[in-house]
Amino acid sequence: MLVPPFVIYPHAALCIKAAPRPVDAAMLAAGAALLAAAQEVQAYGLAAAHLGFDQPLVVISVSADTTRRDYRLLYNPEILRQSDETDIAPEGSVSMPGIEAPVKRSRRVDLTYDDANGQQHSDTVEHFVARVAQHEIDQMNGMFFLRRISLVKRDIAVRKYYKGLNGTNP
Repeated sequence: MLVPPFVIYPHAALCIKAAPRPVDAAMLAAGAALLAAAQEVQAYGLAAAHLGFDQPLVVISVSADTTRRDYRLLYNPEILRQSDETDIAPEGSVSMPGIEAPVKRSRRVDLTYDDANGQQHSDTVEHFVARVAQHEIDQMNGMFFLRRISLVKRDIAVRKYYKGLNGTNP
């Protein structure tokens, strides 16, 4: 399968909240493309918005070993609970290559999602997998990761990004 190109910041698709709905043929097709893209670039996770799709789905690697990938497609994912314990760690996006910023996330989250057959599942993920799940579900909900950091840090990241693209600040 040919992997579609990733949309690049500040593409409008990165700001759209995908509405949950029953799993259908369009979601399955987007899921196949998303999984192929994640495998191609060995991403820890991706949201459909990264491919320009307005679909309520993400793919995450559920392996606690960050050197391995064990992908799971989550249709209509929703975070039910987040732990009070948090960590701050760098995050980035395929839609803003070369930029990372420290983001505060819960260490553990309880989530629910549908599989490709529309069956609902619940799961608890921790540590790095929880970070990836939160990051991608945020993106599915139209929240680009830079919105989780201060305005000053966001401005620095955006300026650095544009400088890297064309050698100048916006």
